[in-house]
Amino acid sequence: MRRYGRPVTASGEERPALLVSACLLGTRCNHEAAHSRRPQVEALGATYRLIPVCPEACGGLPTPRPAAEITGDRVTNAEGEDVTDAYARGARAAVDLARATGARRAVLKARSPSCGSAQIYDGTFSRTLRPGAGVTAAALRAAGVEVASEEDV
Repeated sequence: MRRYGRPVTASGEERPALLVSACLLGTRCNHEAAHSRRPQVEALGATYRLIPVCPEACGGLPTPRPAAEITGDRVTNAEGEDVTDAYARGARAAVDLARATGARRAVLKARSPSCGSAQIYDGTFSRTLRPGAGVTAAALRAAGVEVASEEDV
């Protein structure tokens, strides 16, 4: 249902905006040009106005692209290229989108160097996890957005 062009719940209340990693909604934008579609995330559309975002694409990275991991304060891809600036641009774009849409919450792709909210890969490209947040997840939190992963839904 819509009120003045805005999505509303069955009870007539306007649905709050929820920023969501686009790959979780079926967009083929991850580093392998695949998606990570999760029906439980799509189902959030009954309660929230879903706002898809792919920070890597917003930052100017191609799809597909080499896998990337965070080491220290830098993001490096599997070919040894420093892609930190692209990740930072994508994070800024996601924060801007959250502000523009009024999103106070986000559901992002777990373990991603952009979107990981609790764990990320350790930078060795050995599939070893460590506690930490991706560049976009950290930027959204710093902007006051509550961040979770699809595994928390």
